[in-house]
Amino acid sequence: MSSKVRASAAAFGLLPFAVYVLLFLALPTLIAVGTGFFDKSGRFTLATIAALGNPVVLNAFGNSLWLSALTAVLGAVLGAIACYGLLGARPDGALRTVVDSLSGVLAQFGGVMLAFAFIATIGIQGMVTLILRDTFGVDIFAGGVWLYELPGLVLPYLYFQIPLMIITFMPALQALKPTWAEANATLGGSTLSYWLRIAGPVLAPSFLGSLLLLFANAFSSYATAAALTSQGSQIVPLQIRSALTSETVLGRENLAGALALGMVVVMVIVMAGYSALQSRAARWQR
Repeated sequence: MSSKVRASAAAFGLLPFAVYVLLFLALPTLIAVGTGFFDKSGRFTLATIAALGNPVVLNAFGNSLWLSALTAVLGAVLGAIACYGLLGARPDGALRTVVDSLSGVLAQFGGVMLAFAFIATIGIQGMVTLILRDTFGVDIFAGGVWLYELPGLVLPYLYFQIPLMIITFMPALQALKPTWAEANATLGGSTLSYWLRIAGPVLAPSFLGSLLLLFANAFSSYATAAALTSQGSQIVPLQIRSALTSETVLGRENLAGALALGMVVVMVIVMAGYSALQSRAARWQR
């Protein structure tokens, strides 16, 4: 079989995936973003884009950015510590198998199910809440019902951010060559110097890339926040929901498209940085 025939066969094999991406990713994105530049009559306008400067919208973007950054940093640090602890376990052992399986499941465990799990556990009438209050006299909601507000999203987000970090960062740790540590010890280097001068610089692109991936994951999350947050549209995905259901948010029609455009810009920047860092990290994992 000639190379030309093989290339044609490979392209044909990718056709179903390309159609799927076009219909369910590219086309909806173009429609969502394009609506931000047109009014109800279909005429081109920049008035909706100008609404992005409204304090309410800016506050929603600010909330989304700090929530995503906070959960990304915490998830990256805690996940990296867990990865380091797993280095001593056998790759085919029971511990690694269980952790890898759980991480794969929990990284995708979000939405209404995750919100219900937290409400049933530490909600106002949750099991842990009642035990702490009735048995130990500790009221975790003495200062307010924080679980149903913006700060209450941090714990649910960490529930899937930490497993995602384990999945993405563990291969980088495993790629560290034992000979590097041996060479460092032979030359009189300490454990600290190994991590600061050898392992640290090698792992930095992978760690930062994973951090950006966690940021993007949190920034685009919708279902968990929609099911758990009861008041207002405090983050951008919920602001888009309000715009789609009312179409009169802040007196601007098609505001959802403008908000989607803002999210797309942020995601493109983040994912471009992630791609660059992954390309750099790949050189050390070959």
